[in-house]
Amino acid sequence: MPKKKTKSESKSKLTGKPRKPEASSLIHLPLGVSHPVDIHVGGRLRARRTLLGLAQEMLADAVDLTFQQIQKYERGANRIGASKLFQFTQILGISVAYFFDDLDGKLGDPAAGYQVGMGYKDNSPPERDEMNRRETLELVRAYYQIKDVEKHKALRMMFESLANASEAK
Repeated sequence: MPKKKTKSESKSKLTGKPRKPEASSLIHLPLGVSHPVDIHVGGRLRARRTLLGLAQEMLADAVDLTFQQIQKYERGANRIGASKLFQFTQILGISVAYFFDDLDGKLGDPAAGYQVGMGYKDNSPPERDEMNRRETLELVRAYYQIKDVEKHKALRMMFESLANASEAK
């Protein structure tokens, strides 16, 4: 008895040409590798939590999780489900879209797709965004806690001066 052809091995009824492999065959990552989207969404969660001055424990309590689970979400080690993502938006005062802002730029051309699976090693991972570093987030939070407009202006001028001096070296 002949072996039954899978859908990807069969020919298209319209063109008679072999079918292309289904997209689902391209989305398998090697064991232990987080998907770039999960890493990005976790980074956005961490950025917002840090900007608001919330400890992982406080956020975990608010969504009935352990702080270890929050850590896994923030690293991208665990994927955040839709209902949990929605809970985070309510607690953090943001829209769901916030988690996906700037995603296209980090993963390349969305029309071309981000190649994963067999060709995953050929891709460069998303760059580490300096704006999501803890130090940056804490500086921004501290800056906005200062209410004096003149001090804001003085700090901006000082930072620009220091940055220009660093570039000159």
